[in-house]
Amino acid sequence: MFSAASRLLRATKHCPKGLVEPTRMFSISAIRTEGLQLNSLDTFTEEENMFRDSVKRFAVDIVGPKVREMDEKESMDPTIIQGLFEQGLMGIETSAEHGGAEASFVSAIIAIEELAKIDPSVSVMCDVHNTLVNTILRKYGTKEQQDKWLPLLSESQLGSFCLSEPVSGSDAFALQTRAKKDGDHWVINGSKMWITNSHEAEIFLIFANVDPSKGYKGITCFIATKDMGVQIAKKEEKLGIRASSTCTLNFDDLRIPAENIIGGEGKGYKLAIEILNEGRIGIAAQMLGLAQGAFDKAVPYTYQRTQFGQPIGTFQGMQFQIAEAAVELETARLLTYNAARRKEEGRTFTKEAAMAKYWASQVAQHVSGSAIEWCGGVGFTRETGIEKFWRDSKIGAIYEGTSNIQLQTIAKFIQQEYSR
Repeated sequence: MFSAASRLLRATKHCPKGLVEPTRMFSISAIRTEGLQLNSLDTFTEEENMFRDSVKRFAVDIVGPKVREMDEKESMDPTIIQGLFEQGLMGIETSAEHGGAEASFVSAIIAIEELAKIDPSVSVMCDVHNTLVNTILRKYGTKEQQDKWLPLLSESQLGSFCLSEPVSGSDAFALQTRAKKDGDHWVINGSKMWITNSHEAEIFLIFANVDPSKGYKGITCFIATKDMGVQIAKKEEKLGIRASSTCTLNFDDLRIPAENIIGGEGKGYKLAIEILNEGRIGIAAQMLGLAQGAFDKAVPYTYQRTQFGQPIGTFQGMQFQIAEAAVELETARLLTYNAARRKEEGRTFTKEAAMAKYWASQVAQHVSGSAIEWCGGVGFTRETGIEKFWRDSKIGAIYEGTSNIQLQTIAKFIQQEYSR
């Protein structure tokens, strides 16, 4: 018997150079996949599927009933935070030794997506805690730091990532917060702005410059706790994700033990760049879940609402809009999971993460806005919760790198590829 490869070679032997008989083209896939396991991007392990089901139940049953109240009060219900810890959703990739679930990065993306289908505010709390705070400690913390802080972050204490400042947003390395050595401590002075989770957090990762003469190479990452003297100042009143706290933080001679530096002096810029690339996949997942949540709420209504003797969802104009939204959702999903899988496989993913975040944020705005229109006056009311998805969607184009920053990143990769 001939192998698939030899059959193809025999088939091409009598064909003009470079051509293969059309009936033989199907053999190529067999050759390329011999010995390989090639799966679609929406193929998940049994553990990942079980994890998705578990998060979905928590989101629907526990978070769902509190969404509107939390949005109106602009405050996260403490029982939701407690529930996230109890469900193992605050240490998804953290080792079991440190109290975590020891699951995959894709599992973290799944959790963020499923929570966002119900409430993007809860989703971003889980996202920042896992993909930024936990990841920095897992990747760059010493064993002593991991043993001390990761169990707390897995089981009881919320974390906050403190990088942005009033004069350093997209230009994150223009930060003005300073740290000076004083014996076996560092003294930090300055302020941070737009800091997620800051109102409820107990553990803070603070970026400060220990040597301004070195520019961004003086930036260093410190671990601090609220009881060290972190001052929680103004809490922002926002358009969307209102239950997620976003505050200004002030540091007035904040003393931090020298042992609380993560990754070494002057290595903060490297940590921030690498971690934000991962974080952008998390934001893409949040926006994907948000868009899917709006879609899932609105589409059934279009088949229940009757006008001119038929459900409005059966009119061709409406069908085309729904179909286009479904295509956008699928492209955002594929970009997001492609970036997540590449990261998990140890491959480069910076461009893919930028693409996923950019496109998912665009899709979130478009689909959630369309969902309101599909439901007409009902969609415009607060009662359905659809309008909240639209309000929540706008932040996706702003935090963890604006859409313009993502496009700039993508363009740089294209330039490198085509200007060689």
